[in-house]
Amino acid sequence: MYTLGEFIIENRDRFTYSTESLLRLFSSIKLAAKAINKEVNKAGLTEKIGSTGITNVQGENQQKLDNFAHKVFIESFKSRNVVCGIASEESKDFILIGENENIGQNKYIVLIDPLDGSSNIDVNVSIGTIFSVYIRKSSMQIDLSIEDFLQKGNQQILSGYIIYGSSTILVYTTGNGVHGFTLDPSVGTFYLSHPNLHFPKIEKIYSINEGNYERFPKGIKNFIKYCQEKKESRPYTARYIGSLVGDFHRNMIQGGIYIYPQTAHSPNGKLRLLYECNPIAFLTEQAGGKASDGKKRILDIEPLYLHQRTPFICGSFSMVSKLEEFIKIETNNNK
Repeated sequence: MYTLGEFIIENRDRFTYSTESLLRLFSSIKLAAKAINKEVNKAGLTEKIGSTGITNVQGENQQKLDNFAHKVFIESFKSRNVVCGIASEESKDFILIGENENIGQNKYIVLIDPLDGSSNIDVNVSIGTIFSVYIRKSSMQIDLSIEDFLQKGNQQILSGYIIYGSSTILVYTTGNGVHGFTLDPSVGTFYLSHPNLHFPKIEKIYSINEGNYERFPKGIKNFIKYCQEKKESRPYTARYIGSLVGDFHRNMIQGGIYIYPQTAHSPNGKLRLLYECNPIAFLTEQAGGKASDGKKRILDIEPLYLHQRTPFICGSFSMVSKLEEFIKIETNNNK
């Protein structure tokens, strides 16, 4: 059974960039993931459960574990001397890492949602971390600029997530398939447990917060009705955790679609393009699926600012394509 490090070395020819730097990147990610996993597993016994009483840059109530996870990842990346800058969902601006001593050395940009689904912390439901890696665009001889972070998703060299659930699993892609590694807590090592993850041909699930049904565009409503029809392989089963990582992980394994559309209250959608949608879209396409805002490919969207939001649809290729058809029909009807 491969460890994560052994798997990276064994497949080093599939990664365009330095194997050593990739190992150091994952060393940072693993270190932080294990620290967060430890705190999540004892959250109810410590003071890290509940709200900090602070509203974060997203206008959301920050949880104590949100803040903890943010700090752990920043410190972990700093300690491995491989990243030159980080943008976090929990921080208003990007963070320079060793801007003086490391200019000309490190070229990796990391964008991260340190703790996805944090509203589920208090009720012991699966939560996760989502991460994305790019190569800086600016000269290695100068400080980073905002343009280094505002890259299209199709420029990602690595993306992945960690899900903290019944087991802790790290899933990633470098553009050569999707692979999952489960943490053995007895030795603190991630072992290959889910090689070559791929959306199955059989489609079973649609994931959407139907509590917002009345606020959805008509195309989304029509698709939900389609999913509920007793016809052919339908009705599909509705499953919604409220954690992007948890919903996506299940749907990729069992077959399904995840939908977080625009609503009357959130006309631009709610999920963040850079921290959530781009990395999950990269994984989706590498697993044979499709990711869209309902009209265009997520990975082709030009980011305009760090905390940009977008409608988000991802999952089995045919299901996403079918939803796009419903949206297109309704758009044409409204012309």
